[in-house]
Amino acid sequence: MTRKFACRTVPSTWMAQNGRRLDCGPYMSGGIEAREILKKHRTMPLRELTAGHAGGIFNGPQFVRNYVSDPDHGVPFLTTSTMLQADLSMLPLLSRKDAHSRKLSFLEVKEGMTLISCSGSVGRMVYARKDMEGTWSNQDIMKVVASRDKIPPGYLYSFLRSRFGVPVIISETDGAIIQHIEPNHIADLPVPRLGEVEEQTHALVQRAADLLTIYQANINEATRLFFESVGLKDITAAEWHSWGADVGFPTIMKGVESLRALNFNPRFLKLCARIKRGPWKPLGEICVPGTLKRGNRFNRIEADPEFGFRLIGQKDLFVLQPEGRWVAKNSVPEGGLVEEGSILVAARGTFGESELYCQSGFAWGKELRNAYSEDILRVLAEKMVMHRGALFAFMRSETAFRMLRSISVGSKLQDHHYNMLPALPIPFPPSDIQQKTHELIVEAYQSREQAVALEDQARTLVENAIEAGGRSWRR
Repeated sequence: MTRKFACRTVPSTWMAQNGRRLDCGPYMSGGIEAREILKKHRTMPLRELTAGHAGGIFNGPQFVRNYVSDPDHGVPFLTTSTMLQADLSMLPLLSRKDAHSRKLSFLEVKEGMTLISCSGSVGRMVYARKDMEGTWSNQDIMKVVASRDKIPPGYLYSFLRSRFGVPVIISETDGAIIQHIEPNHIADLPVPRLGEVEEQTHALVQRAADLLTIYQANINEATRLFFESVGLKDITAAEWHSWGADVGFPTIMKGVESLRALNFNPRFLKLCARIKRGPWKPLGEICVPGTLKRGNRFNRIEADPEFGFRLIGQKDLFVLQPEGRWVAKNSVPEGGLVEEGSILVAARGTFGESELYCQSGFAWGKELRNAYSEDILRVLAEKMVMHRGALFAFMRSETAFRMLRSISVGSKLQDHHYNMLPALPIPFPPSDIQQKTHELIVEAYQSREQAVALEDQARTLVENAIEAGGRSWRR
């Protein structure tokens, strides 16, 4: 994204208040102006409103990450990138032994925590919901644990991510190349007390968290139901890896579509054979003709939001609240926008277990207003053949993920084989099961959209109350 040159005059009093720092950060973030507005309210230092490990504001130590593939020996592991994702079902697994060690046990995520990225892209936040319990976070995620008898955690989260909280946090960053903050940097951050607004805000945030938990449960249930209806069970990463390495195997080639051994590996063929034992159809026969392809490449001409579409790339595709960039509407080619129910697959990348390549998303609701980059594969089911939500229930599975990776071509960046992709076997459930799984997926994405709206509503409520400049004192 284009960086805009910024220049401003800074009074010497600002420098005195910030330890005479000569870098731009404290003076360009808006943190000083935010502090001035907060002085209109009764405030309390953040450290007096938190409780728990290290006073309730903490990150973690640097440590060697020992990943495992078996859920029995691992715990889901969050990074500053994955914590922003909506679907947490494909998180990497950190060694359970390491996670429960004395050194790392306090990094477990609990419901109601505010998670803040504290290195690199500082200031990104997530409210920990119930289905995030039992995950562990890395050292670059700072946790703020509200003392519930002093302040509602949902309100504290909304304030910290508001336009009065984020600038103050960012203004405390230091570091030459990689920006970072430490718990002591924000311990004295002034938190306004807003009376009844605090409980109202917390109720909105907690409802949003509950809806996201419903979202996760519904998409998981849809996938389980889809496989069960055709006598199958989705594989796990551990099961895939237990089938052995893809080396030293013979194959019989019918025609020369590819000379890459990966495309004929026994594990992939085993998955295909499993599916073909029951009712199935090739992916190409399920999709609307001419739609099973990536988007078109185009020049990204930046524009203001009122004149543009938000452009979503592979990274933003899986984020709960994507930032993207705004591009002019007249620069977006045919195929840049997608139809309702389109399945969007990250179609370029590498084979790292935690890489996004071959993961799938679902276009529904407000996401149809976005434009999507050329690196995203569009999979659009023909409604008369299969319900679109039902196809997504399969495409988001571990089985589909491994099959898509097995038909890769390329050297560094991988893509999908043009002829093998439409030939992929897809289980074909009965029509009533298709309808049920479709409804579960749609309900899930409606819950997700409502959750995002509630979080935004909570933040707006806090910002409006702060701007009003009241002096209410809750406790």
